[in-house]
Amino acid sequence: MPTLELGLGLWQGNYQGIDRLWLRWYDVNGNWIPTSAEQERQRAERLAAKLPELGINPDQL
Repeated sequence: MPTLELGLGLWQGNYQGIDRLWLRWYDVNGNWIPTSAEQERQRAERLAAKLPELGINPDQL
């Protein structure tokens, strides 16, 4: 869909505990659009990386 700069492709992976071939959206650069669970995981990873920079030990929270 060039107007929307989106495509629909086949992606092999695990979604909600099911490993199989899925239809999945990708952007104009060919990058898969993250699912909401992937977005949450990415945010959590960024936060976990940022805490030590702020002098916070995440194990003590």
